[in-house]
Amino acid sequence: MHDWNARQYLKFERERTRPARDLLAQVPPRPFRRIADLGCGPGNSTELLAERFPEAAILGVDASPDMLRQARERLPRVGFVQADLSAWAPPAGTDLLFANAVFQWVPDHLAVLRRLVEALPAGGVLAVQMPDNLDAPSHRLMRDTAAAGPWAGKLAGAAGARDVLAAPGGYYDALAPLCRRIDLWHTTYRHVLDGVDGIVEWVQGTGLRPFLAPLGDEERAAYLAEYRARLAEAYPAQADGRVLFPFRRLFLVAER
Repeated sequence: MHDWNARQYLKFERERTRPARDLLAQVPPRPFRRIADLGCGPGNSTELLAERFPEAAILGVDASPDMLRQARERLPRVGFVQADLSAWAPPAGTDLLFANAVFQWVPDHLAVLRRLVEALPAGGVLAVQMPDNLDAPSHRLMRDTAAAGPWAGKLAGAAGARDVLAAPGGYYDALAPLCRRIDLWHTTYRHVLDGVDGIVEWVQGTGLRPFLAPLGDEERAAYLAEYRARLAEAYPAQADGRVLFPFRRLFLVAER
């Protein structure tokens, strides 16, 4: 799959940063010495951590060179490293692991979360937010459009690029034996976007990437035209022409 596009992702920076703010608000209000921002992207979540914990040593971790380029430009005094979270281990003494919308892209992420919690010292915190919207029309229609067109063979594995989230109880059962406190909740945001084209712009920066990357230019244009038509039926416009785009996310704060 092609590299992430930081510019595309940041078209909705305010909306994408809000869940990070909401997650950070539930992190225990105490000093942390070493913090890792997992899936730091272009540094918008890292910036929140640096503002909240100015005395901490902060490390941003991401697999995308383009995201890391943007993050380093944004926060030149913060350290960033390119790594695959499936195998990455936190440096010794890391006591806060913060992850804004990344683990849905990590295969077998529940086992990875267990491994990361086990690496935390007593009192350490894992704070995670992940989209929980694979059943939403925006994502269901990606799969339907992929299966219905002449590109079906090329896109047969596209849906598998994103790991399926467990039910909340699955996270609790996996992490509770390792933790003294676990907080779990869902939030559904309703983003105000500029029509169906706004939805397409949003998902092109994230969930639509595995469906577009294997296609040539003409195929990509045809796929997007069909996808837009299906979206228009699922997301009717409001009186002013905009659409309300529901986006459900799962939040988890686990204290070792």
